[in-house]
Amino acid sequence: MNYSFQFDAVIASWDYLLTGAWLTIRLSLGAMVLGLIVAILCALGKTSGPKPVRWLINAYIEVIRNTPFLVQIFLIFFGLPSMGLMLSPDMAALIAMVVNVGAYATEIIRAGIESIQKGQVEAGLALGLRPLQVFRYVILKPALRTVYPALTSQFILLMLSSSVVSAISADELTSVANNIQSQTFRSFEIYIVVTAMYLVMAMMFSGLFAAIHRLVFTYDLERR
Repeated sequence: MNYSFQFDAVIASWDYLLTGAWLTIRLSLGAMVLGLIVAILCALGKTSGPKPVRWLINAYIEVIRNTPFLVQIFLIFFGLPSMGLMLSPDMAALIAMVVNVGAYATEIIRAGIESIQKGQVEAGLALGLRPLQVFRYVILKPALRTVYPALTSQFILLMLSSSVVSAISADELTSVANNIQSQTFRSFEIYIVVTAMYLVMAMMFSGLFAAIHRLVFTYDLERR
């Protein structure tokens, strides 16, 4: 093999790559927070809502889980303008990521909620807690503790899947890398660096989630 590595183009575009990585992080964090809210509400509706609500949530989950993420992005970015709703690439990417992760996280949280014994709920009601307080303190927190590893794995997968939004020209890391590659033709060098950057971001999110687990769940158990 006679290939000569040349990373000059990568170094010259380092600021551009960092800008793309920062957008990837912002989109991922925003989608994780909003997607978690969507998932909690949908999981609550699916486990204790009226039948029409459960049917709508099930339909939402099945549609999202059985269609490609890229098609969902195209539907939001190219489809909504035909209805008069124009979105920037970044906003369309965020909405698509929230909708996507919300469906997957709903099933994860639902499994956690259903793992809570009914006796615990009845005990909370017997102590005079309101239904919302029972859900918050007796159901939700233990449920999140149970499914936390699966939930955080889904969030990291979301961050890695954010590369797909480059298809609508959202200037996240993969889109930036594609632009640099088209100008320099140093594909191998560019994508080696981008691979390393995604790995670092995934490890950063893993560390963040581990710290949140210690702060929210482990520390709470130790105080007891």
